[in-house]
Amino acid sequence: MAEELSRRLGTTDAVVVGLSAMIGAGVFAAFAPAAAAAGAWLPVALVLAGVVAYCNATSSARLAALYPESGGTYVYGRRRLGPLWGYLAGWGFTVGKTASCAAMALTFGAYVAPGLARPLAVGAVAALTAVSLYGVQRSAGVARVIVVFVLAVLAAVVVTGLVGDDTVTFGWFAHEPLPPAPVDVWDVLQGAGLLFFAFAGYARIATLGEEVRDPARTIPRAVGIALGITFVVYALVAGAALRALGPELLARSPAPLADVVRAAGAQWLVPVVGAGAAVAALGALMALLLGVSRTVLAMARERDLPGALAAVDPARQVPRRAELAVAAAVIVLLLAADLRGAIGFSSFGVLVYYAIANACALTLGREEGAPPRPVAGLGLGLCVLLAATLPPVSVLAGLAVFAAGLAVWLVRHRAGR
Repeated sequence: MAEELSRRLGTTDAVVVGLSAMIGAGVFAAFAPAAAAAGAWLPVALVLAGVVAYCNATSSARLAALYPESGGTYVYGRRRLGPLWGYLAGWGFTVGKTASCAAMALTFGAYVAPGLARPLAVGAVAALTAVSLYGVQRSAGVARVIVVFVLAVLAAVVVTGLVGDDTVTFGWFAHEPLPPAPVDVWDVLQGAGLLFFAFAGYARIATLGEEVRDPARTIPRAVGIALGITFVVYALVAGAALRALGPELLARSPAPLADVVRAAGAQWLVPVVGAGAAVAALGALMALLLGVSRTVLAMARERDLPGALAAVDPARQVPRRAELAVAAAVIVLLLAADLRGAIGFSSFGVLVYYAIANACALTLGREEGAPPRPVAGLGLGLCVLLAATLPPVSVLAGLAVFAAGLAVWLVRHRAGR
């Protein structure tokens, strides 16, 4: 079996993979809990989330250009801070994002046919894994179709929300003014923390670093382009949602973007928005499966996971065993776990992952392409701060997952592996 993956992705492919991960199912639901926290200050929370994403993306892009290998922050942590920090980043990412894969698959199933959500979710995981086994370029091609469709749906929502009739009554509430709830700095920070995870998909570009052509040039460009497009899209969606619903009704909405088009009098668009959410969930699922399998590959190479998972198929140049193992784990979760509780720690884990990435960037010298120190320092501080503002259940679940990972590390190293 070959030891390295083949560099087949150009800038456009990398941008598409990043967009499919960021502009996923989260954009169809994330604004409601964020509005519940930040209220009318939702735009400020969005800008703050964008700042954190920019800092993290800058640090990740510089590190990925320096270490163009599969694994992302797992690799950077090992190289810059030591094996334990890399392991903790990889552990949090792998465990958390495996649960996120299952959640995205269930989201797809719920939108298509709620009564068959789990069987459809299993089928989606199997189908997307089969696509990825034929090569990363095939996955990028599918992602391109998904991104175009989802962006078209979001464009329809934005136009309808900004120019449509905002006096329509519908559904489970009437569009009427409500007294604004008091909001403080902590609430805005929590709103930013909730919105940040809709940006976090740019990590998929870094975790595919071993499959990108000319990584020193391609990865920073792809990360910057994908993040910029995503921020503009989210800002437009937030503006349309606030105009159509207002912060109080947006916070109460179970399906915010569907309610935006309802409030604007475009009932016919509701099924289209549902289809967009289902397709977006597929895009996010595919990007997650790619990212997790590449992190598993990197951890297996260092024997932090079973070494058999480090094999690369010589014909297709993909980590076939890692991809199949991740798919199997996701399917087991879908069949056996209540994911409402299982994924509570995922948000916490993402912020810890990027905090480690920023800490790694702070160790870079000028000759290594170090980002501006204030950028990496701000990213590190904001990651820690936003993690602390998350709901207590999420924080405790995240700490428990990392404690379990640390216990596994200590046991294996005391036993000499």
